[in-house]
Amino acid sequence: MRFGIDLGGTKIEIIALDDTGKERYRQRVNTPQGNYQQTLQAIVDLIASARQAVAPAEYTVGIGIPGAMSLKTGRVKNANSVWLIGEPLKDDLQQRLGQEVRINNDANCLTVSEATDGAAAGAPVVFGVIIGTGTGGGIAVNRQVITGVNAIAGEWGHNPMPWKDNTEAPVQCYCGKQDCIETFLSGPGMLKRFIARGGQADSPAAIVEQADTGSELAEAFMQDYELWLANGLAGVINILDPDVIVLGGGLSNIERLYQNVPPLWQHGVFSDQVSTRLVKARYGDSSGVRGAAWLWPL
Repeated sequence: MRFGIDLGGTKIEIIALDDTGKERYRQRVNTPQGNYQQTLQAIVDLIASARQAVAPAEYTVGIGIPGAMSLKTGRVKNANSVWLIGEPLKDDLQQRLGQEVRINNDANCLTVSEATDGAAAGAPVVFGVIIGTGTGGGIAVNRQVITGVNAIAGEWGHNPMPWKDNTEAPVQCYCGKQDCIETFLSGPGMLKRFIARGGQADSPAAIVEQADTGSELAEAFMQDYELWLANGLAGVINILDPDVIVLGGGLSNIERLYQNVPPLWQHGVFSDQVSTRLVKARYGDSSGVRGAAWLWPL
């Protein structure tokens, strides 16, 4: 039995997959934001609940996190869930569980899941995107995740936005820089920029709803958001030239993105045609948790 855990900024989810890949158990709880020790305990409790529910003779644990494990220190780095940064997450969990744990970036987990049996199944080169609390990316080649020598492969969210309109007021990113791609495309970044234009909304979904119901301000903002996404992905296509780009995370549920973004990225791609497909993750916001389970091979 494989247990996969998605440690997100707002929720922690566990899934149990049997040796055929069939889901046997799933549970989701709120993330104890800002509290590392409570986050550890929430993960341990979820594993205990899964063990009780499916009673596996043996099980593995894979975890996707919104960051990476530093190859230098063995501690979490680059996490938009900032209370994890600098913590020995893998060591602490292995000590509490008494067994090996595999940890990878949540976007890497999503990408492996979708390249294995999801929306990009069969594609040789897949770029997976998480647009939610943060903006992450992962690369899979022939269904194998590319981690990189610095454990940052695919981290497009902390590059500067290409072809940026300088009329936008600069926005500080948690990484210490300004106007990273994440500050344009993540849920919090999207909301902050909409409010800075005079809009009123308490969630990205509310902005989309306003655009759909006739708000000129919201519609103009959504058109800019789609251009930002297209520009950011054009840079990825120029470097990686993937067969498929898969969107996951909460903002991947904005259906208009799949029709509106691909025509916009043509201007930034160094080619006379762009055959890359933009698709929605087959498993939605649970794709990452499935990919975490797949961190352990058959």
